[in-house]
Amino acid sequence: MTELVHFTTDMAVVLAILAFAMYLFIFEVVRVDVAAIVTLVLVGISDLIPAAHIFDGFSSNAVISIIALMIMGAGLDRTGIMNQVAYYILKVGGSTERRVVPIVSGAVGFISCFMQNIGAAALFLPVVSRISTRTGIPLSRLLMPMGFCAILGGTMTMVGSSPLILLNDLIVNSNRSLPPGVEPMRQFHLFAVLPVGLVLLTGGIGYFMLAGKRVLPSMKGGAADPGRTRRYFESTYGIRGDIFEAYVPLESPLAGMTVGEAEMLPGTPFILALKSGDELRIEPSAEQMIWVGSIFALMGTEQEVKDFRRRMKLTLRTDIETFVEVLNPTRSGIAEVVVPPSSNVIGQTVIDIGMRRRYRVNVLAVYREEETIRKDQLRTLRFRSGDTLVVHSRWDDLHMLSLNPNFVVVTDFPREVSRPHKVVPAAGFFALSIALVLFSDLSLSLALLVGAAGMIMSGVLSIDEAYKSIGWQTVFLLACLLPLGMVMEVTGTAAWIAQEGLIIFGDMSRWVIQFALALLATMLTLVVSNVGATVLLVPLAVKIALGIGADPAMFALTVALATSNSFLLPTHQVNALIMGPAGYRVADFIRAGGIMSVLFLVLLLTSLNILY
Repeated sequence: MTELVHFTTDMAVVLAILAFAMYLFIFEVVRVDVAAIVTLVLVGISDLIPAAHIFDGFSSNAVISIIALMIMGAGLDRTGIMNQVAYYILKVGGSTERRVVPIVSGAVGFISCFMQNIGAAALFLPVVSRISTRTGIPLSRLLMPMGFCAILGGTMTMVGSSPLILLNDLIVNSNRSLPPGVEPMRQFHLFAVLPVGLVLLTGGIGYFMLAGKRVLPSMKGGAADPGRTRRYFESTYGIRGDIFEAYVPLESPLAGMTVGEAEMLPGTPFILALKSGDELRIEPSAEQMIWVGSIFALMGTEQEVKDFRRRMKLTLRTDIETFVEVLNPTRSGIAEVVVPPSSNVIGQTVIDIGMRRRYRVNVLAVYREEETIRKDQLRTLRFRSGDTLVVHSRWDDLHMLSLNPNFVVVTDFPREVSRPHKVVPAAGFFALSIALVLFSDLSLSLALLVGAAGMIMSGVLSIDEAYKSIGWQTVFLLACLLPLGMVMEVTGTAAWIAQEGLIIFGDMSRWVIQFALALLATMLTLVVSNVGATVLLVPLAVKIALGIGADPAMFALTVALATSNSFLLPTHQVNALIMGPAGYRVADFIRAGGIMSVLFLVLLLTSLNILY
């Protein structure tokens, strides 16, 4: 069927490097990006490829595309577009993992139909992070379903993944070498793989719905742990409780009072925000009037808020709806502010300074000489040097306060200023990039860089913010592993592995050989790029199919789809992207991805043979 590939010394060296790299990845001897750098060094000193090509990975189409997508994702996030997507998902799916996971996974799978799966995953990463923060669901229980479904979504159209984009070109090349009398293979139209892709995506979502609690880790920390700051302030200053929404009806004694008068009432919880008519104020001033129909955001213990509701005849709301945007932890929260010796506010009270009116900051407590002063005493308390103010505010307002020499903000907080007025240029440049990807001859990386550069030039985000948005661990992981795939192909190691694997199954039935091709494609895509695996195996699959009387186009499609079966290790671009933010270990991918890989093969082969 094809010329035999003979084993060489160079192949032995490549396999030794590959085995060592797999050892580093599986047993987590060092971090995955460090393991990738070590692998790159070994490939370089082995002298198996020209020295000029050792660092080609850093300028590769895939790595530049990922960098551009991270920048564009940060730009969209900065304008609040991703926040609105997260809000809509929460509105539809609520705050339970069982409802959030299928909605997020289905959405990213749909987006992945029309753009590279790494792009869809990068775009949804900030959305999932916000959902995790608001709901308290660990990020580690959301990112893997999202990432896996981004990969699965790429199997639904012929532009959803690089192997499927390549497939028609490979079929054209194979048609030129078909034996006389053999009918040329058909090319696949845009939605030819949609039925199979839908089966795979649905199976992936169903897998996490049924087995997610058993296979996904529940790690808390960083952005995935919104209770960390709350627990600190509760243990240190005794500030505890949750946020509730309360509606002021006609019969409420609060109607007609000011916020200051309401706060003077005994047992009043902290008033964080107030909406009267169309006006929504976070940290409302003491002079702000409370009218019938006003809505409060109250912070306190459940019993404290319920007692206040009963006395004031308020209507409590079970879900946060009115203030979900302004009071979510990505936009506001609690912080510590110290009064320095040189401050001009020493000797003044909260009322004198106008903390809420002037700075839009709500003082919850003051810590002085191992004593925590709260609530009623705060209005008349005169500040001293060294007082620690526990405040609640929007992060944007806290950032402005940090620039004031009269205060020192000592709590680390998100200092990113949102730019909702840049929604149009952000959305416009993103749409332009996608249009260039779909309808122009520009390379994927250049088309995406057009959007990234446009967002920077239009002020959606600064160049420094763009640099910070790039996940360098992901960049180095991919850039350093690409030369390994190159050396596998150049030395013929990948072709030899494919040859030896297929020889074992050569005399078996069509179904077994098709399974062997899918399994071999799965194994190769873990150690070389999915593009490399496709280029290597599609010509072999066509020749084998012709030899056993099977449909060569079907075998070629089997290989192109099976190269998306990349769930077992964090070597796939999407898996590398989500590994750091969620704190995943290689063992987490092996546990969850192992079952997913088997399910993928079963669904793929079954649907291909039934639907085609």
